[in-house]
Amino acid sequence: DTMRKIALITLMAFAAPAFAADLTADTMLGKTMDEVKTTLTDMGYEVRKAEMEDGNIEVYFVKDGKMGEVYVNPETGAITKLDVKN
Repeated sequence: DTMRKIALITLMAFAAPAFAADLTADTMLGKTMDEVKTTLTDMGYEVRKAEMEDGNIEVYFVKDGKMGEVYVNPETGAITKLDVKN
């Protein structure tokens, strides 16, 4: 039983980084505002505001005390601009 608990804790430790992933230019966030917000939330980001701007989905977020914004192309789901402030 103790071994099972250790195995489970180890498994959870390996799974955790996927949820606490950092955004990169290659991160696919989604093609709709709701998809983008859900993906960011699942990654551990707190979504503060989302809107359409210049044809892109613009989302303001907070993570680990840092604020940032990301622009996503709704046709591809790809990040076009990422700006994180310290």
